[in-house]
Amino acid sequence: MIPVEPAEVDARVLRQAFGSFPSGVIAVCALHQGAPTGMAVSSFTSVSLAPPLVSVCVQNTSSTWPKLRERRRLGVSVLAEDQDRACRALSSKDGDRFANVAWYAGDDDAVFVRGAAAWFDCSVEDELPAGDHVIVLLRIHGLATEPDVAPLVFHGSRFRRLDDRGDLVVSP
Repeated sequence: MIPVEPAEVDARVLRQAFGSFPSGVIAVCALHQGAPTGMAVSSFTSVSLAPPLVSVCVQNTSSTWPKLRERRRLGVSVLAEDQDRACRALSSKDGDRFANVAWYAGDDDAVFVRGAAAWFDCSVEDELPAGDHVIVLLRIHGLATEPDVAPLVFHGSRFRRLDDRGDLVVSP
């Protein structure tokens, strides 16, 4: 066992430790003043089946979240493994984030990324302060999936692909 000593937590080391856990990447998007607005998020998780809820974590300094939080509906797209360029575009601080991203608007101005592995039509249920982020609970109103489309995986500050080794058989 590696001993873990109490100490002051260094932000760089903490980011590296957080990066040891792989995560999927999603796009949270909606029409804002008639144009698609969105961002890439790697902190996404299922929360509840009843009611159907997911959560995302958003930096308090985000300039995109204030534009999205007031929208009636948000499109949440689970990006596919070949959508790393779309992820980079949606993470960009400048320029048109949607210039080379195929998207469509659903009902109530939710925006979805074409070719994703799954899509959720959501509304903001609640926001909880959490340090330098806000935890956003999203209620799911509709969804669609493409089970054969592998998700984009972010691990160790880079994109990775899943290795499909077939069915895992566990014997007692």
